[in-house]
Amino acid sequence: MYDERQGETAIRNIKLILCYRGTGYLGFQVQPGGITICEAVQDAIERIFGVRYDVKGCSRTDSGVHANRYCLNFRTDSDLPTWRIKRGLNAVLPGDIAVLEAEDAPEEFHARYSCKGKRYVYKIWNSEVRNPFLTGLTYHYFRPIDLERARQVCGFFVGRHDFAAFCGSKNTKEDTVRTIYACDMRRSGDLVEFFVEGDGFLYNMVRILVGTVLAVNENRLDVRDLPRMMELGVRRVECRTMPACGLYLDEVFYQDRSE
Repeated sequence: MYDERQGETAIRNIKLILCYRGTGYLGFQVQPGGITICEAVQDAIERIFGVRYDVKGCSRTDSGVHANRYCLNFRTDSDLPTWRIKRGLNAVLPGDIAVLEAEDAPEEFHARYSCKGKRYVYKIWNSEVRNPFLTGLTYHYFRPIDLERARQVCGFFVGRHDFAAFCGSKNTKEDTVRTIYACDMRRSGDLVEFFVEGDGFLYNMVRILVGTVLAVNENRLDVRDLPRMMELGVRRVECRTMPACGLYLDEVFYQDRSE
């Protein structure tokens, strides 16, 4: 796109909102050993624009994790309208990835560094019988879930805490303090969903929080143990990391959620 006022080609910052099923991908970030969401999107963008652009994603997301609304941005000098970008990408992307929105973003916008918070959902199929239509999209848990006890645990996570006891061993963040704005568990028939919203999350943190809720549900852990765990920063073996199949990045926020 040529800017007559500047006498040079103007660079646009394109923001995309995706949804995807992560079952067949090694997460978002490009890495060796298999295909990633980023690689699939870059391939599609290259087919539309004829150029392989650098893509900035809002989160890495682990292998097998899904997204309801994932944000990314890339820069281009093309004058292709955003509606055509959306339509064109959806025509060439794999069937398990879709572009929900495409728009011009401010020059300073960065999908990762402009992010103020995220919401994750973990989906549990809570029935004695598995649902073959949800295989790979939920975690099958056959024990009854005591929703009142589960919500008690969820309430403990809300606030600003050091979550060193609730992250994976591969966590690389030195600062393990995070603020959780909301956390809850809801049921609709046999589907139980764990929701958590915060200013940021550590490696495997959400999956471990869910594992902690289920450990309390199974009486392998007492709610009264949680404050001591938080204080010591030591993870208990009962707080297992739940499988990736039930985890969804639900929303990314670009305004402060603390107000």
